Amino acid sequence: MNGSLRFSPNVVDMKLKRGPAGLGFNIVGGVDQPYVDNDSGIFVSKIKEDGAAALDGRLEEGDKILAINGVQLEDLTHGAAVDHFRTAGEDVELLVLKKFPLHMNGPSDSQPDHQSSAFSLGMLAALAGAAVLFSFIFTRHIRKHF
Repeated sequence: MNGSLRFSPNVVDMKLKRGPAGLGFNIVGGVDQPYVDNDSGIFVSKIKEDGAAALDGRLEEGDKILAINGVQLEDLTHGAAVDHFRTAGEDVELLVLKKFPLHMNGPSDSQPDHQSSAFSLGMLAALAGAAVLFSFIFTRHIRKHF
């Protein structure tokens, strides 16, 4: 792990106290089960309601967990990462990279979607044109009957 990453504004150091239901979140990823394209890291897949993570409020689905109790999770299998979480003890320190927009599997193109904006404007123009046409026909029809 890059040492300068710890000081990134998107990296958060948080401490959780294990509750009756554990830490209160599920993880995915690992070198044997990559969750994100070209990244074999460990990611939060679900925050359990009323669990330790939900009560703390900082951990979110999609966040990448870089380390637990100082142990880096880089280049581990999913099972090895799960073992680290299971044996972490009651007080757990996590180093977390907060999720980025479009960080999860999905379109790999990071360009904004201008096509949907153009489509919306086109639909708006078509509806406005239809309204004008309807008004024109309606007023001509009314004039004929009076």
